[in-house]
Amino acid sequence: MRIVCAGGGPAGLYFAIQMKRRDPSHHVSVIERNRADDTFGWGVVFSDETLRNLEGADPESKQEILDSFAHWDDIDIHFRGRVITSGGHGFCGIERRHLLNILQRRAAALGVELVFQREVDELPDADLVVAADGINSRIRTRHAAHFRPTIDIRKNKFVWLGTHRLFQAFTFIFVETEHGWFQAHAYRFNRDTSTFIVETTETAWRAAGLDTLDAADTVAFCERLFAPWLEGHRLMANMSHLRGSQWLSFPRVANETWVMGNVVLMGDAAHSAHFSIGSGTKLALEDAIALARAFDTHGADIPAALAAYEAERKLEVLRVQSAARNSTEWFENVARYAQLEPEQFAYSLLTRSQRISHENLRLRDRPWLEGMERWLAARAGHAANRPVPPMFLPFRLREMKLANRIVVSPMATYSAQDGMPNDFHLVHLGARALGGAGLVFTEMVCVTPQGRITPGCAGLWSDAQMQEWARIVDFVHANSAARICLQLGHSGLKGSTQVGWEEMDAPLPHGNWELIAPSPIAWSPRNQTPRAMTRDDMDVARDAFVAATRRGVQAGFDMLELHAAHGYLLSSFISPLTNQRHDDHGGSLANRLRFPLEVFEAMRAVWPAERPMSVRISATDWVAGGITGDDAVAIARAFKRAGADLMDVSAGQTSIRAQPVYGRMFQTPFADRIRNEVGIATMAVGNITEPDHLNAIIAAGRADLCALARPHLTDPQFALRAAATLGYAEQWWPRQYLPGKAQIERLVRRTDTDYSAVI
Repeated sequence: MRIVCAGGGPAGLYFAIQMKRRDPSHHVSVIERNRADDTFGWGVVFSDETLRNLEGADPESKQEILDSFAHWDDIDIHFRGRVITSGGHGFCGIERRHLLNILQRRAAALGVELVFQREVDELPDADLVVAADGINSRIRTRHAAHFRPTIDIRKNKFVWLGTHRLFQAFTFIFVETEHGWFQAHAYRFNRDTSTFIVETTETAWRAAGLDTLDAADTVAFCERLFAPWLEGHRLMANMSHLRGSQWLSFPRVANETWVMGNVVLMGDAAHSAHFSIGSGTKLALEDAIALARAFDTHGADIPAALAAYEAERKLEVLRVQSAARNSTEWFENVARYAQLEPEQFAYSLLTRSQRISHENLRLRDRPWLEGMERWLAARAGHAANRPVPPMFLPFRLREMKLANRIVVSPMATYSAQDGMPNDFHLVHLGARALGGAGLVFTEMVCVTPQGRITPGCAGLWSDAQMQEWARIVDFVHANSAARICLQLGHSGLKGSTQVGWEEMDAPLPHGNWELIAPSPIAWSPRNQTPRAMTRDDMDVARDAFVAATRRGVQAGFDMLELHAAHGYLLSSFISPLTNQRHDDHGGSLANRLRFPLEVFEAMRAVWPAERPMSVRISATDWVAGGITGDDAVAIARAFKRAGADLMDVSAGQTSIRAQPVYGRMFQTPFADRIRNEVGIATMAVGNITEPDHLNAIIAAGRADLCALARPHLTDPQFALRAAATLGYAEQWWPRQYLPGKAQIERLVRRTDTDYSAVI
């Protein structure tokens, strides 16, 4: 087989090596536009996990690479005069030029043809063409109509420098200036040199005048800024012979497809991952291994091999790019986290990608993590002078005290008759209160019959309903340590639909009722068009919320939440997708918020001052032209000014055109941003499924509470089981369930297992 690799970086070279090792009769060429010793960047970072992935791929080059590594376990974080060190991270650094030279020598020894200083402008005549020509791939660009690339230019500016100051740990340095925050990523990659990447926001970069500096002046600026950490050593520019600024913006590259006939994208041409997680070269080498392995399986069937390669690698790349996006956004928003204490700032940094979890940190550095847990416990006012899992820390909103940070999320059960809660609601909510959660939410309780989503939705428009809710509240208070929150809402344009186990969001086959909304916009072409609300309609709706609030007080609820998310009535006022009014309740965000704030303030006026109130919002519509993250911050600020104590931060469900980006804890970043920019307590929701998730979210200061829905449907005793598994003995248990606690504790001690194994 004749193989041409366009691009002589790690991807092209390593694939050439793989294929030539497997079959010396292959004619393999690597064509590189630069000279053999040209390279960009200084050092390359691998994790210990990456090294394991190289096992068996090419033992000869692997051993030479291993012999060249600088290895370290610690991460040092320099922030506000403190140095916080966390160990056990297992990284290696190698000079990029040296890595390329190793691969070049190995390829040449195997008979690979190496061609330098030649550009691949036209597709070569070969059985297989590997486009490994980098982040600015000419092949990808020339055939963009087929590959359909997406290139996201990130917000920060960075410059890649070097220094003879040897950093013995992977070092992060944060410096606040009059222009904004600057940070350095520094690590040793050989016996006498370290990489030193300086990064900042574009705003700070321009304010400091760095957009006008050439390479020499850029180096001088960075030397002055980081002088205390350089200890007299100079910084070096990677390409100091070039004129002009060396500051770059990172491009995140993705492609709809990686294969075009016998042409396949590899490495940075196919995808890129931000340097803050050090995965570009890792992904390139693993691409090469995977493609070579695909040919082992499919032989000379090139289309089958390329299809198998793309299917395998796209999933892993998606995971890495998701983690890289989280990491990138953290560094783009250092100012957001700078108000955290150094201990929590460091934890937030270490877990920024969401790939390192709370328990993973314990495996890496138990003493450091337990010190962090003690610190958090002291800050939360916990009496124990020992490590406490963050999810079991107490929390207070006004005069309401919660025993832990675990929340049973509001979940529609569609089990009411004419809005009347019944024994199902008693058992459902009572069981979850007995399960140990600190706070239990009702489902969305509707304030009028017309405000129901479905005929099975619960209500609070009558005293008879209030009495049934009081029965449930009394049970929770008498039999558990949980507090219980009433969530009030109105369906708006999403009303008069079938119950959840029928056809979701579809209109009733008969018996539909009139819908109201800010504008006459139907939820979907199948749903009825609502009537645009008049001022009188708004008054009636507001008064219905107030009347239900008064009944909530009588029923004894500990907390009240206003549902202003998911496309229901108040949410549809907030989103420009569903609010097309031309009066003072439409247009600007301030106008669109006018009625939801009016309702909230009227409810707050009759809700007891000592009891907290929260608001559920959709922090994004997931639709172009809809609510954005910036809007969510403004919405939260407005409700905070109106007296909200907590923002329940959800997302989407406001349009059938929504395109959510799913994943673990996928909505937590919205809660994180609101908490740390607005300065209000938040509750995170959305694919939070494990104790590890809760502990990491709380410890990092991303949210104050975590709401779990589906996990509580399958395991009402989620909190009790987690406490027993994690060895947290102070968690309240029903006396009747104590034998179960003892059994889990014995099992954990005997097997030294984890929570997931126990369940």
